[in-house]
Amino acid sequence: MEACFTGQPFAPHRHDTYAVAITVAGVQSFRYRGAARQSLPGQVVVIHPDELHDGRAGDGAVFRYRSLYLQPTDLQSILGGRSLPFLDGGVSSHPRLVRATRALLEDLTRPLESTECDEALHDLAIALLEAAGAPLRPARVDYAAVQRAREYVDAHLDDTIELATLAQICGRDRWQLSRDFRAVLGASPYRYAVLRRLDRARAMMRTRQSLADVAIACGFADQSHFTRHFKKTFGMTPSTWSAHERSRPD
Repeated sequence: MEACFTGQPFAPHRHDTYAVAITVAGVQSFRYRGAARQSLPGQVVVIHPDELHDGRAGDGAVFRYRSLYLQPTDLQSILGGRSLPFLDGGVSSHPRLVRATRALLEDLTRPLESTECDEALHDLAIALLEAAGAPLRPARVDYAAVQRAREYVDAHLDDTIELATLAQICGRDRWQLSRDFRAVLGASPYRYAVLRRLDRARAMMRTRQSLADVAIACGFADQSHFTRHFKKTFGMTPSTWSAHERSRPD
């Protein structure tokens, strides 16, 4: 959700979920664990389940934020029995946590693909552990399982790829497979699939097909979805990349 308030919109209350929010504008102030806290634009607020808190504008002006609510059981399925992360102060500028929160909340108009959502939730869980100062245990990597997953992704780029499907094919827990995939190939299954689709898109763009046709043919929801991923990966829009390609000598 995205919300915009002045004054004090929230009396003291509790959630049975994690509340994770990024402040977009203004000063978001609240009392948490017996002390006054405030979050400035770009900072992340993390309210632990069942912790009393309120909410108000810190400077009397408008404040705006985007937030998500995460069930502890869903977070625990990723952490595999580890203690739930706890950020004592409730506010963080931890770079990895900021990136993970933004990834989930940057575009509220577009539903996340299943595998994209799994990736973002995994990143958020690990970022919460890091921001809370919890040590990350090294794990043994199942290289053969990663190879089977990679081969499946390469062969099914035209389909919706579910992390649960990959896990079933490889005989692995889906979150462990996701961690192994990153360790071996440097990217999550979702990002790996996006990069292969972008490779296909660039090959099609060299034949001067329309960007809308390329987007659909390569498995993106629409041209804007394609453009967002292309720019995030290559640092320029597809149209700019195409113009550079056309200007190159044969």
